[in-house]
Amino acid sequence: MDVTEQARALLEPVPAHRTAGIEVLRAADGAAEVALTTPHELTNVIGSLHSGGLAALIDAAGLAAIIAAGESEDAFQGVVPLGAQASLEFLAPARGRLVATCRLDDEASRALRPVLARETDRARVTTRTEVVDSAGVLVCRGSFEWSVRRTTHAPPE
Repeated sequence: MDVTEQARALLEPVPAHRTAGIEVLRAADGAAEVALTTPHELTNVIGSLHSGGLAALIDAAGLAAIIAAGESEDAFQGVVPLGAQASLEFLAPARGRLVATCRLDDEASRALRPVLARETDRARVTTRTEVVDSAGVLVCRGSFEWSVRRTTHAPPE
């Protein structure tokens, strides 16, 4: 199911995402692509996107993929994913237009399904994301471990 508009509405207003200029390109079927054009204000001493900006980009891609795991438009309603642990691997300078791609693996999808179906109220999920520049060079990869909770078991309206 394509929930790109929902992912945009939820993620793009987040202050860290807005500051970095993160935009959701696609969120559907447990996969997501988010992008940014490296803002000068978030560069490091070599003019590359600062590690904090890369963390925000990888965070947003993972969140968009989690949102995209639902089988209905309201599946994510009342769900709160919180980062519990992150790991980043910096492979090349991250400059210009960057695109982060995250696809949930089978284990993450199985763990999320009961939360999104309102059968349970929590799960632990790991997302893995790769970031490439406009030339297709892999500049960073990272993972986030999430604590995903549903705040209510109420049926959708």
